[in-house]
Amino acid sequence: MRATVKWLDGVAFVGETGSGHAVVLDGAPASGGRNIGPRPMETILIGLGACSAFDVVSILRKARQTVTDCRVELEAERADAVPAVFTRIRMVFVVSGKDLRESAVRRAVDLSAEKYCSATAMLRPSVEINHEYRIEPA
Repeated sequence: MRATVKWLDGVAFVGETGSGHAVVLDGAPASGGRNIGPRPMETILIGLGACSAFDVVSILRKARQTVTDCRVELEAERADAVPAVFTRIRMVFVVSGKDLRESAVRRAVDLSAEKYCSATAMLRPSVEINHEYRIEPA
């Protein structure tokens, strides 16, 4: 896997992935940014959510569950000191579908958290990550 990050101006950068996608990242106006893109730490949080949601949807489909929607609501706390690393992350999976079995949703979330999600595995040694789920009507 490869990526390139190029400085634009101020505290704005464009990140280009090896798969050919680009994202603009920027700092808060208080830090000299123009708010033209997400903050770098926000992209880490989004990446964690997407990585785990990918697993959950894949596992549920393999279990022959009819998933119609899946979102992950994330809340992160950061250290007060520099570097302001994540110290705690709460992930709530909100899954909708037709006749979803709660046991299948719980299993999918657990498997992602404990076995499959690379982002979780990378952050887990230094960040407390809590996984919850809720099933909503389709």
